Amino acid sequence: QELLRVMRTIDDRIVHELNTTIPTASFAGKIDAGQTCKELYQSLMDAHTSRERIIKNCIAQTSSVVKTLREEREKAQDDVALLKQLRKEQTKLKLMQSELNVEEVVNDRSWKVLS
Repeated sequence: QELLRVMRTIDDRIVHELNTTIPTASFAGKIDAGQTCKELYQSLMDAHTSRERIIKNCIAQTSSVVKTLREEREKAQDDVALLKQLRKEQTKLKLMQSELNVEEVVNDRSWKVLS
């Protein structure tokens, strides 16, 4: 979550990025607004793609752990520590899956501002 928070900085500061990227009338001749806007767009695309890839990778890994723990749990139903670990991993999985929804909202907001 901390890594995602840091990676979402570009989205959190999108208005500031636009204000510093798009030149005012007095600087319009000195800076290529179209090029800087394209660069901001590409940075945003790269950030969104990498965050989604990271989240999905974490979900896949945690799903694998949950599946393994479930199989172990079926063999040893009286193991309280195993049950506790399974619940912990299931909670982590749900949290990561909810991050996909958060990511969708963050991305949507950024694209609206950029547009």
